[in-house]
Amino acid sequence: MPDGGPAFPDARTLLERHGLRAKKHFGQNFLTSERVFRAIVDATVRADDDWIVEVGAGLGTLTARLAERVPEGKVIALERDPDMVGVLTAELGHLDNIHIEACDALRYDLTAVARWHGGPITVCGNLPYHIAAPILFKTCAARADVGRGVFMVQKEMADRIVAGPGTKTYGALGVMLQSYAACRLIAVAPAGAFTPAPKVDSAVVLLDFTAPPALELPEEEHHRAIVHAAFGQRRKTLRNALRAVYAADAVAAALAATGIDGGRRGETLSLAELAAVGRALPAAAQVGIVVEDQA
Repeated sequence: MPDGGPAFPDARTLLERHGLRAKKHFGQNFLTSERVFRAIVDATVRADDDWIVEVGAGLGTLTARLAERVPEGKVIALERDPDMVGVLTAELGHLDNIHIEACDALRYDLTAVARWHGGPITVCGNLPYHIAAPILFKTCAARADVGRGVFMVQKEMADRIVAGPGTKTYGALGVMLQSYAACRLIAVAPAGAFTPAPKVDSAVVLLDFTAPPALELPEEEHHRAIVHAAFGQRRKTLRNALRAVYAADAVAAALAATGIDGGRRGETLSLAELAAVGRALPAAAQVGIVVEDQA
């Protein structure tokens, strides 16, 4: 497959070749579906000179496909499992457009890679559940240097990322990501698309930071505090949820200024309405502790 050669071996073949098994503590489930591989690569690659940071490269099955599509670019494969690093090195280390980094992706400097490249980069990967949210927010924080993020996550998380107001899955996670990126579901990957098969289905989501929504957002930390306050106690009205964190008179003034009914619940508010509350409610009015909904 790379260099015009034969197709890259599948996950089962590679595991057998290197005498390995998937490790639960690393959250390893290796994609085998060609349909899903194609969807990820098509969503990730825009040009043959793209630079792509792959989080959790594993056996290199996605790495090889990405590298084939960016012959003039580079794929930086991040992997912290020493056994997987060994597989990557043995199978793909000879390719000039693949750079293998044995590291923890949560500590990796995306901005430094963009400086190395001299332009925006793309981040992608099949994310284990326990690091999915931190990686999503790390990528979002680096959006000045990251054009797009394409990630495989559990289907339940993907639904939350793309959810709209008034739905059961709409919450702080989706609001915060949708505030800074156009978020779209790309493909669904059933459990059978992996080896070993996980207990739940997964999905691929695209975060396009080059097409953010047209919102007038308050300062980011203040926006985050407003969003988490609004969703932190779902059974409370917006007024009472905000008053658990902000001074009551400031909340009343902000609701009056925006014309938003304080009797509504946070999950009914649009992105624009939540942004408006943040602009009208001074950060200095915060007096309580924000209860987050694990976003």
